[in-house]
Amino acid sequence: MSNILALVELNSSGKLSSTTPSLIASATKLGTPVAVVVTSPGSGSALATELGELGAAQVILAESADAATALVTPAVAALQEAISSSSPVAVLIPNTVNGREVAGRLAVRTGSSVLVDAVDLTQSSGIVVATHSVFGGGYTVEAQTAGGLVIATVRQGSSDGRTAVSSPAVSTISISVDTSKTGVIDSTHSETSSSSRPELRGAEKVVSGGRGLGSAEKFVLVEQLADTLGAAVGASRAAVDAGFIPQSHQVGQTGVTVSPQLYVALGISGAIQHRAGMQTADTIIAINKDGDAPIFDVADFGVVGDVFTVVPQLISAIEARR
Repeated sequence: MSNILALVELNSSGKLSSTTPSLIASATKLGTPVAVVVTSPGSGSALATELGELGAAQVILAESADAATALVTPAVAALQEAISSSSPVAVLIPNTVNGREVAGRLAVRTGSSVLVDAVDLTQSSGIVVATHSVFGGGYTVEAQTAGGLVIATVRQGSSDGRTAVSSPAVSTISISVDTSKTGVIDSTHSETSSSSRPELRGAEKVVSGGRGLGSAEKFVLVEQLADTLGAAVGASRAAVDAGFIPQSHQVGQTGVTVSPQLYVALGISGAIQHRAGMQTADTIIAINKDGDAPIFDVADFGVVGDVFTVVPQLISAIEARR
């Protein structure tokens, strides 16, 4: 099978980013997943084991003294080196702020093209085809490059499923960068969260509420259903603007883009800006008293009814099955 490079991002504490599982799953669909991770010297062995558990058949540890502080350039250098040694058919990169810049710089250096924000990737007769959700989610299109190496940024949560590899093949390379020509992190400050709920970006299940909840006090109904399902809590822009919940929970074109296995929309009308951030979910359930609400256009299952009547019954039914 063809090698598919997957750039693994780390968070500020040196742990695997939440983008990693879906990225490796996307690589597995195309060929042999080869994970590339930039680390400080001597700190990558535990990461290699974790990546094997996520399905990486091979792991390339790109060691750099500037791994924890230099922005973007170590990742570009690592991918260049990995391309030379692995001869991949495609390079997959998380569709994050840093990931998009890495993809652009790598494309310039390799004379390639970038397929941005892919929600699905397939390969047929050696040709990699990316699926995109565009124009605010109004259209689904397919794209491919005209030749050469395929570089694609992949939306978080777009793929699931994995085949654990007990002992991935691990290799180590050394890279160096000129820190005078790149941004450098001087310091970091971690915000600790006391919430037991999943992080919204990358969650497998999301329950979101809209203006139809009526108030911040009544928005607790969204949280109750989310806790029952073990889901993250989201919201429409209308709910955020009304002060029901902080902006960090906003799902949509100007908020967080999610692609969970299950998305439940409570009291959300479904403006195009909101649908742009959630309609690639595997299963969408909408509950709204307005039968003509646009959210029903993208919902797999819809309930026309009052959320304050339907949701408590739903919670009771779920708990009764446990």
